[in-house]
Amino acid sequence: MYSNGEAPAAAAAAGGAKPDEPVQPPTVRGPRRYHGSVELDPNRVVRDTSKVVEAVIAHLVGQLGANVTVTLEVNADFPDGAPDNVVRTVSENSRVLKFTSHGFEKE
Repeated sequence: MYSNGEAPAAAAAAGGAKPDEPVQPPTVRGPRRYHGSVELDPNRVVRDTSKVVEAVIAHLVGQLGANVTVTLEVNADFPDGAPDNVVRTVSENSRVLKFTSHGFEKE
């Protein structure tokens, strides 16, 4: 006896599996997105970045079809205010390096 009360032909006609075909389990997808943020030692940025690249980024970009974006964010506070030469140099370098957003604030 069939649990739904239908004969195999009726189940197949109603969109069910044919009696001789094995039923495939539904495909289980893994997570579709990753995000992460890590603070790096400003005196050891190259070393720390290298570790992040090896331990995380390399695994992500190695996945077929993965779209990976890496963004570097820099924040600095100056208790007595930034000197004019630093403002000028950092602003110009940020522009030349095509930072998508950069600037100094008075507050």
